[in-house]
Amino acid sequence: MRERQRRLKAIKQVIRTHAVDSQEQILQFLADDGFRITQATLSRDLKLLGVVKLFDQSGGYLYTMPTEEMRRERQQSYVEDFERGYVSIAFSGSLVVVRTLNGHADSVAIALDNLSIDAVLGTVAGDDTVFVALREDVSQETFLELLRERVPELEE
Repeated sequence: MRERQRRLKAIKQVIRTHAVDSQEQILQFLADDGFRITQATLSRDLKLLGVVKLFDQSGGYLYTMPTEEMRRERQQSYVEDFERGYVSIAFSGSLVVVRTLNGHADSVAIALDNLSIDAVLGTVAGDDTVFVALREDVSQETFLELLRERVPELEE
């Protein structure tokens, strides 16, 4: 198993078996298991795993793995953000240009980054434009098909 996959599995295990309220605690548990990573790496891993902090009965917050319902709600929120700001899509090779309403490019880019579209390498947002870099082997049609799977109301 690759190192990152092993580390992600270890992070999930720590969160599921311990009441942790800080990244420092998670880092310590990981260090005890032989993982030496920085706080920045942990922060990226937590984001990738969708880990959230929830209010605890004792008045504090604890890290927890998202439930399936939480994942669906978050996914729906990204779809709504995309639909709210989206105006049009144009292509130039493996670059997608998404026009948005003025001031909506950030939320549309964040939605695209989080809709789990494997064809997307990344996004760059302006004020009313999002540039989307596609993987080299992805066609425009494939991208649109994958986007429509997540945003069924998409109009071109």
